[in-house]
Amino acid sequence: MNVHVNTVEAFLEALVAELEIPDSRYEQAERSFKSFGAWLHRPESTLRHLDPVVYCQGSFRLGTAIRPHTEAEEYDVDSVCELRLLSKSQCSQADLKRWLGIEVQAYHDAQNMTKPVREGNRCWILDYADGAQFHMDIVAAVPNTEQQRRILEERRLSAYWASTAISITDRRVQNYRVVTNDWPRSNPKGYSTWFASRQAAVFERRRRAIVESLKRQGVTASVEEMPDFKVKTPLQAAIMILKRHRDNMFARDTDVRPISVIITTLAAHAYENQDTISGALFTILDRMDQFIVFDGQKYVIANPTDALENFADKWEKEPKKADAFFAWLRQARADFTAAARAASFREMADALNPRMGYALSTRALDKLTGGSRLLRAATGATAGVGATGAPTFANAARQPNKPQGYA
Repeated sequence: MNVHVNTVEAFLEALVAELEIPDSRYEQAERSFKSFGAWLHRPESTLRHLDPVVYCQGSFRLGTAIRPHTEAEEYDVDSVCELRLLSKSQCSQADLKRWLGIEVQAYHDAQNMTKPVREGNRCWILDYADGAQFHMDIVAAVPNTEQQRRILEERRLSAYWASTAISITDRRVQNYRVVTNDWPRSNPKGYSTWFASRQAAVFERRRRAIVESLKRQGVTASVEEMPDFKVKTPLQAAIMILKRHRDNMFARDTDVRPISVIITTLAAHAYENQDTISGALFTILDRMDQFIVFDGQKYVIANPTDALENFADKWEKEPKKADAFFAWLRQARADFTAAARAASFREMADALNPRMGYALSTRALDKLTGGSRLLRAATGATAGVGATGAPTFANAARQPNKPQGYA
């Protein structure tokens, strides 16, 4: 890796350092869902006999959460409350959500929380005190292993991830108040395991390196006891950067903004175990659209743990969402190529300011230079990223692949 590549990597590392959420937020989130889980197992709990388990999902579970733009914004901690001894034949979605809501309200009152409990389409929302700067979404769920396995096997699709499949509630569906087997599906445990598999080797190397570094400093540590959130891989870092770029590009048009699960899924598919953020980022930007398929009528971005779920299902009726994704990808390629070709830290920041944000880029710049104008302006010879020069991308989106196993 040449001097300029090291400079690009340093700038991206500084960006990620500014995007990362503090360890205390991960610890706070873990305490919150564990506290609610313990509440459901107290002697007086109305759900204790159904063996409830509460666990985290989403970006906090994947390690791709990013700081809000301002201190006025909140962290969104997504969690699931799965009642492991309840089945869909015993209640409607409305029943399950109402039962959970009773316990959420009781927990809220016992904790003397001042902000009222809110109801979302799929979840109950607990708003913590202003100083906490986060809220927790709690989705009600029941196991769905057997039905999921049967449906997938009948269609000759892989049921590898079915053991962690769940069914969840959604008050927008027509049969919300009817006892039926037809519930919305999800599999956050399976998805997080799949995501981890895409970076397993790099993750393990980084975790061991952190432990060894702590030992050299005289800190007692072990690989087994090292929390996952303390390890940041190039894949996670690249996704964090891309999410902020997406947020700023669609700040005034959030209705068509590419959803995080699409960016995360395509990035994980495209990642090839690079050990650097720059290597991961440019590989992902170059390859991510190769994992979008088109069946002649619609785009398909399959849930890797449920071949019947299409993360791009809204693109068919709302083609502006598809257009927005490909426009974002073209812009991201152009912006990060410009940053890679820049001859100074200042030029890198300038290339990314419009969509990464001036404040973020400036903080990253100051972290690298200590505010020195001389260091901002000098980074070495202008060169590309890699031996053959800066990465270049096709201006037009690639032709999507043919679908593999989709109707």
